[in-house]
Amino acid sequence: MEIGRRAFNQGLVGTVAAGVMGASAAAAPTYTGPNVIIVRFGGGVRRTETIADRTTYSPYFLNVLAKRGTLIPNLTIAQLQDVDTSHAEGTLNILTGRYKAYTKVGAQGLAPLLEPDEPTLFEAVRKAFEIPAHQTLLINGEDRPQEEYLTYGGHKHFGVSFRSEAVSLFRFKLHKLQRILEDNKAPENVLAAARKQLNELTAYDFRNTARDSSDVMDRFWDNWREQYGDTGLKNPRGDRLLTELAVKAMRELKPRLMMINYQDPDYVHWGNASHYTRAIAIIDQGLKRLVETADSDPAYKDQTVFVIVPDCGRDANPLMSVPYQHHFNSRSAHEIFAMLLGPGIARGKILDKPVDQTSIAATVGAIMGFRMQAAEGRVLSEVLT
Repeated sequence: MEIGRRAFNQGLVGTVAAGVMGASAAAAPTYTGPNVIIVRFGGGVRRTETIADRTTYSPYFLNVLAKRGTLIPNLTIAQLQDVDTSHAEGTLNILTGRYKAYTKVGAQGLAPLLEPDEPTLFEAVRKAFEIPAHQTLLINGEDRPQEEYLTYGGHKHFGVSFRSEAVSLFRFKLHKLQRILEDNKAPENVLAAARKQLNELTAYDFRNTARDSSDVMDRFWDNWREQYGDTGLKNPRGDRLLTELAVKAMRELKPRLMMINYQDPDYVHWGNASHYTRAIAIIDQGLKRLVETADSDPAYKDQTVFVIVPDCGRDANPLMSVPYQHHFNSRSAHEIFAMLLGPGIARGKILDKPVDQTSIAATVGAIMGFRMQAAEGRVLSEVLT
């Protein structure tokens, strides 16, 4: 599937025309464009350990994927007042194409609960096209329940009706506990423990949507439970888990838009630099598995665009007692990168000019044939063939 500049422009014109027709327009059209897989190279990585040739811990990304797409080595997060270089914030920069497009609605421990104010890519694509929720997916880490709620926002013209599904161990635990209680076959002490744990988990669900699961997602989690059981001792953990969930989703759910929120480099907060560099290598291995899965699946082969971008960078101060932090608004925490590859994307190209992180959402919208009207960034037409 070749998707050049003319096709992008035609898709955008069609979307605008449909919007002008308003209420008289028919139902949203079936989506026939490319699949898009956004990989958040998170949580927070520097250029030095990723795209610098002599010091990289991601050789597959730098030496193999770069030949198949366009590398943007000078992507930045704008240094604006109150723009935080952190994970949920950076993820929403990617998903909405705007800075500070969220409201803090609470906190879970030290982590803020952020609700998008502007439509996410998930909401925009589902409003533009007839795509079921289970084919727009957020693959999320098990210890970041605060990021479960980036699937939709509070914009009055979008919202919950256009949300994506979230795929994570958090969601699996909700499913598993509900199944245990529905079956009502376990000993009473097990049922009591399940009720207690379910109440504790649903306390994180400030919008009360996590338990509202579809039949398709219930079957997905039933299959996962049959394969890995209830203990959590058999399935992969950390970012290896996210790769496994994403591959399983590609095989069973066939998502048209999917975002994978890798996160393990953030374990450097514990103070060991090897936690950070090893985690980058694990993401690199995950990228290889994802791309190879797409290359071997008829639903994805030659019709899938990968967009790889970090949520934020990290500090370069060698005098810090704990290395590679990202909360101090240093210049290197704002310095990241991106890569796009797939049909319609220039191969073996380096876009060697400053690009803003908010351009990612605008460009994904153009690739899929709709306009992210609230995005501050521009469409990166230079990467298109």
